[in-house]
Amino acid sequence: MITGINHVAISTGNYERSLGFYRDFLGMEVLFDGQFEGEPYDSITALKDAHGRVALLRLGGTKIELFEFASPKAKKGDPVRPVCDHGITHICFDVDDIETEYERLKAAGVEFHCMPINFGEEAKATYGRDPDGNVFELLETKIATKMKVD
Repeated sequence: MITGINHVAISTGNYERSLGFYRDFLGMEVLFDGQFEGEPYDSITALKDAHGRVALLRLGGTKIELFEFASPKAKKGDPVRPVCDHGITHICFDVDDIETEYERLKAAGVEFHCMPINFGEEAKATYGRDPDGNVFELLETKIATKMKVD
């Protein structure tokens, strides 16, 4: 029986930059930072001679796994891939104060599609991009805020 999502994995072309972004800018805790290689990784990834660096980060109940492959050589992703294209389109982070987080990240050089937008009276959201162009959402909802307070 499937009971939940354990993590989302992201392949990056610059491990240190992406690790710094998720750790320092988004405040994720590093659970593991190390290397991967060997037959188990070749088998699970269906790649030959797979090796590189890997980190597992956590923020609340959300975990992200970052990979940088030294081998095989990866193709560069499209850093402006539209969210309408097939595949995973974004990762969403709950925030208590979206304007503060938006301004903090924007001041640090994070690119956003737009300023936070109201979606009725219950939610505000915006999309930004990590250093590899992957889209993340900041979401402030009154429901989530009430759940944290109660």
